[in-house]
Amino acid sequence: MKTTIADRDTAPAADATRAGPVLWTLVSLSLSMLLPSLGTSSANVALPNFADAFGASFQAVQWIVLAYLLAITTLIVSAGRLGDMAGRRRLLLAGIVLFTVASGVCGMAPSLWLLIAARAVQGLGAAIMMALTMAFVGETVPKERTGSAMGLLGTMSAIGTAFGPSLGGILIAAFGWPAIFLVNVPLGILTFILAFRALPKDRSERNAGGFDGLGTLLLALTLAAYALAMTIGRGHFAALNAGLLLASVIGIGVFVFVEARVASPLVRPAMFREPMLARSLAMNVLVSTVIMTTFVVGPFYLARGLGLDPAGVGLVMSIGPLISVLTGFPAGRLVDHLGAPVVVVGGLAALAAGSFALSVLPALFGLAGYVAGIAILTPGYQLFQAANNTTVMMDVRADQRGVVSGVLNLSRNLGLITGASVMGAVFAVSTAAADIATASPGALISGLRTTFVIAGVLIVVALVVALVVAIARRVGDRHR
Repeated sequence: MKTTIADRDTAPAADATRAGPVLWTLVSLSLSMLLPSLGTSSANVALPNFADAFGASFQAVQWIVLAYLLAITTLIVSAGRLGDMAGRRRLLLAGIVLFTVASGVCGMAPSLWLLIAARAVQGLGAAIMMALTMAFVGETVPKERTGSAMGLLGTMSAIGTAFGPSLGGILIAAFGWPAIFLVNVPLGILTFILAFRALPKDRSERNAGGFDGLGTLLLALTLAAYALAMTIGRGHFAALNAGLLLASVIGIGVFVFVEARVASPLVRPAMFREPMLARSLAMNVLVSTVIMTTFVVGPFYLARGLGLDPAGVGLVMSIGPLISVLTGFPAGRLVDHLGAPVVVVGGLAALAAGSFALSVLPALFGLAGYVAGIAILTPGYQLFQAANNTTVMMDVRADQRGVVSGVLNLSRNLGLITGASVMGAVFAVSTAAADIATASPGALISGLRTTFVIAGVLIVVALVVALVVAIARRVGDRHR
């Protein structure tokens, strides 16, 4: 009893002293989320410059982007698991160093293939940073502020997505393409210093067990096969794509078989039999698929359907990420006040409304209708992300936070990859044109309508799942 009273007496003082460290912890974690996002979006704008600088084809320079994304997708779960085992602070600091050094090598690369190799290493650093950043929220932020922290991280990711292309364009115009990589060096050094000073030291009682090398290799190869099946061929699904997709299906079967039999699995299959986690991951895939649809379909509709010039397309395409920046933190605050299940349902409802609006309003009101649809869709995405991430990470065991964070990020990446490929193909087929680049405005509007009706149906499926989860949780609470 004395101990309890003493704890209560010292709690306000502890909270007061903890407020400062939590603030600097969130600053360091925010930068750890921002840099990988910048690494993704800023390089896309430089593809023509890479082709000119190295005298390479468009297909060759695409690997500058693809190598980075493949490294993140294939290694993010392994990075989370390694953090659970070896210590998250130690591994996150190593990931920041890796990202920073690789960025410097990218900026000084004398050949295309060295640049691609350095981008893969940079992607490894980004995978570590992304996997462990959310894991640290559960370790360093009080439960009642978890939603706000997740909303802040979502805002930083949106800032990287929104301003990466414009920052990249400015840097290229002023200093040349190496600047888009070299700018990460001082930012990486700052992030390392803040993380080194603010993040709590690793506990001595880390997760026991060995590292699952075979499972790591199998998962990496499986995810690489799927990602390549969805991305190579520039929109044409040929025999190679089908073979890679089949290999990924076989690979996931072999992976599950192996994981059920090793002593220290990379991912415990029983994890996916937990209804809450499985449903959250499924919803994350569906929502990310739909969000990626706006980035794939939007430019074609705006440029070919409405006749906007590249500057106009870029301006309109930046509206969604800018709305994300403005709504990310408020979305997290709503999660803290209303609870994650309620906000998940509300976010999905807004996403469904935005998807169906994008299937109707552009045909009626042109550009204004498209912007209105995006303005409905985007806040729904931030509400869903903040609430879903909070749901997944809040009650995870301490020794599983890294791997669960990695799996959560992986589900988002798989949704983005699937959206770029499958929904892009749906749009192309829906236009009924031999070549989408020469499709008429009417055909593009028809394709837009069909694509976002399908997107809306996907979100309705996710909404049904969320309602089932919310009802099950309420029934469970009544029986306790």
